[in-house]
This record gives sequence, structure tokens and C-alpha cells, in this order.
Amino acid sequence: MTKELVDSIRSSLRSSGDAERAVGARKYMKSEMPSLGVRVPEVRSIVKAAAREFPVSSPDELRDAVLQLWRDAEAREERYAAIDLTGLRMVKEDLDMLPVYEEIIRTGAWWDLVDGVSPRICALLLAHKSTMTPLLLRWAEDNDMWIRRAAITAQLGAKSMTDHGLLAAVIEPNLDSREFFIRKAIGWALREYSKSDPDWVRAFAARHASSLSPLSLREATRLLSSS
Repeated sequence: MTKELVDSIRSSLRSSGDAERAVGARKYMKSEMPSLGVRVPEVRSIVKAAAREFPVSSPDELRDAVLQLWRDAEAREERYAAIDLTGLRMVKEDLDMLPVYEEIIRTGAWWDLVDGVSPRICALLLAHKSTMTPLLLRWAEDNDMWIRRAAITAQLGAKSMTDHGLLAAVIEPNLDSREFFIRKAIGWALREYSKSDPDWVRAFAARHASSLSPLSLREATRLLSSS
């Protein structure tokens, strides 16, 4: 069934392509990989329809389909589709997905692909905190910038369940980073948590005011004036 699922997704993506939109999408994403010009919501709809028509029978079969789409992708939308497939409920709390997510992050190496698996990392953290916490602490100091970004953004969907000690611990080793995508991630993570605990974010920002980049500080405190 894996082959039928993957072939169906690829075929539908190509038949839905828009050559004019593809040019703009590739330029916007600064991507070496070609684009088909399929909108993200349409990619999602195509994946859902294919998954209904050709349902996978096990997590292993799903991982095979994801990695086929990812590794053999000739267009960026195929990689979006691979990420969308990882959203199937059967693998929501499956730690065996971690190598798949890590491969996506390391080989995708761009914000749209890396951030695409952020909700999956968050779900694993909430379900397996004792396993995921030390992993994310290691990721926060990895040589790969995109792995570090993934560690910082791992709790974006956690809201009131955010572990603020972990949040601080993955941000602090990256405060001196000059990478735009790390600085942006720090501000983003803090801004999102400020919706749940503005006092903690305000105190963190004050404590690290001299270390936070202007970009990170601006993003982190954007919502605080009204809280």
C-alpha cells in the first residue's frame, strides 16, 4: 500500500501544479529544489485524500511512505506532503518517529521544513517528557543550527503545559548566536509563551536583556505591553 499512497500523492501534486505560482514560490523560499506551485492547504488536502484511499496498516508502513516522499522528492511540495503524512494519529506519540523528524530537520535545513515538524516534536515532548527533555537539551547545543532551532521551537504548541525551565535551558546556550533564524526562534518561542505566562517571559527578558538580540527581545516582548 505504501507505493500506491506515495504514487497517488505525487500524481495529485503534479496535476494540481501551477507553473506561474511555482516560479514565485521557488523565489520566495530561496529554494534550489523546484516547486510545483501547489498551495500548502491544497497539499494538505491531497495528502488527507490519499491517506483515506490508501490507508497505511502500521507505523512502520507510514514511516516508509514518509521517507520515500522525502528522500526521492523532486519538488518542494513532495517534502511538504511527507511532513503532512507524519500528522497521522497513529504516530502522534510514537518515539520511533524521532529519527524521521531529525532527518527532515537536518536534510531539510530551511525554516519551512524544520518548522513543519515542530508540532510533532511538541506532541512527543508532552507524551514522553522524561525521554524528550534530555534530547532537546542536547539539540540546543548541536552544531547544526536547524537542530538548535527545533529545540527552541519545540514547545510552541504547549501553551500552559510549557516547561519554562526547559524553555530557558534551550534558549540560554543560544543567546549569543548571530544566526537570524536562531534569534527569530528565540523571540517567537518567548512571544508564544507570553500568551500563557506573561510574568515569566517579562522576568526572563529582563534577566537576559543584555544578552538577547534586539530582534529576539522585540519579538519576545511584543505582547507584553497589553498584558
